[in-house]
Amino acid sequence: MTQQRRKPIIALALGSGSARGWAHIGVLNALEQAGIRPDIVCGTSIGALVGAAYAVGELKRFEHWVTQLKVRDIVSLMDFHLNGGMLKGERLMGFFQRHFIDCPVSDLKLPFAAVATDLHTGQEVWLREGSTTDAVRASIALPGLFSPVWHEGRLLVDGGLVNPVPVSLARAMGADIVLAIDLNTDILGRHTGAPTEQKVRSSVGSAWRAHVPVALSALLPEVSQEQERMPSLIDILAASINIMQVRITRSRMAGDPADAVIAPRLAALGLMDFHKAEAAMDEGRLAVEASLPGLRLLGLGS
Repeated sequence: MTQQRRKPIIALALGSGSARGWAHIGVLNALEQAGIRPDIVCGTSIGALVGAAYAVGELKRFEHWVTQLKVRDIVSLMDFHLNGGMLKGERLMGFFQRHFIDCPVSDLKLPFAAVATDLHTGQEVWLREGSTTDAVRASIALPGLFSPVWHEGRLLVDGGLVNPVPVSLARAMGADIVLAIDLNTDILGRHTGAPTEQKVRSSVGSAWRAHVPVALSALLPEVSQEQERMPSLIDILAASINIMQVRITRSRMAGDPADAVIAPRLAALGLMDFHKAEAAMDEGRLAVEASLPGLRLLGLGS
């Protein structure tokens, strides 16, 4: 009697990348159109946020919301303060609780997990149970931007510090085939550029500055055109995060490679360009189309 072959378990490892993370939506839609549906979803930072929306079955509604985002909407979700980070994150996560994600991880339609980092020990933390919102909030706690989160006696920050594209987590969850979505392959140097390059302030950056409390405004001084061109505080922070995550991703994936890497070209998008969802989603779709021959060789798709 011939034994029937077991269908391989497919997992998506959705990487970190701040506003570039909207590309994950384009990737997920394009994969489904190609007949590739994951059995497991895990994510780091913005990848955890989009992955949770997908795992709870709300991706279409979530996509509609992000494509309607304007600069004023982004600013309205910011809650500035001085302790822990420039943003508390409570206003943002409260919004998602009310509209998209408000259930235990065990109740999601797909197995899901998020990556965070223990700020005291540097350990990688896998969040696979409990509140989905709490898991996402910890995973997106980008140091300097969002406040850390206390979770079961640990102070947690963004998982991108230790595992920007969580292939290892996907393997641990039982995946046979891991598709890694890496948002940071072409971004080094994007935020600071060459010393002589003319810089243009992003609309979100300008709007953010207008809403920064007086106590924080001194950290973001205006620079005249006559002065030596110097990147802003946000640009320096973004470039530093980019360097760190690209280097860590290369190291982690060299030791634990994915079966396929989908890498949207997102260098044109900045840290806070959340209002440019359609551009990011288009790049996600194009990246899947470019990857389809390799995915077919893995036996994926219809």
